Amino acid sequence: MGNSFEALPACYIIRSFRARLWPYIHYPKVMDIEEREIFLFLKTYGANYVAGREICRRAGGRRRYDEDHEWAKPILSRMVERGILEINPEGQFRVKPRKKEKEGKWVSPDIAKILKENGLEVDTAGTTEVESDDFYEQL
Repeated sequence: MGNSFEALPACYIIRSFRARLWPYIHYPKVMDIEEREIFLFLKTYGANYVAGREICRRAGGRRRYDEDHEWAKPILSRMVERGILEINPEGQFRVKPRKKEKEGKWVSPDIAKILKENGLEVDTAGTTEVESDDFYEQL
């Protein structure tokens, strides 16, 4: 017996191959047009949650909503799986806030100088900068 696959039907081989590859199949890392449209709509609401029906109604325009009242729901669930959006227990969505790097507490320069002289390392907070949307633009 040369090949062990000769005895198996072709449909079984294909299903087995798909089953082994399934954990490695992922959504593309780049947002498509529909996801970007929903993202830009939710970005206007900031940290507030928005209902899924409201997103369906306002994000895609009137014609899109008239064709299908729930057009955005599969896209929203895909975006939640990818970590772009987060959902609350009521089923409302918002853009997932980025985790900020842990910054130290503000210490006056004089006290920081005294602590450095005594051999203590001071973890001071950096300058306050407005965060850009570079992280979300890459998605």
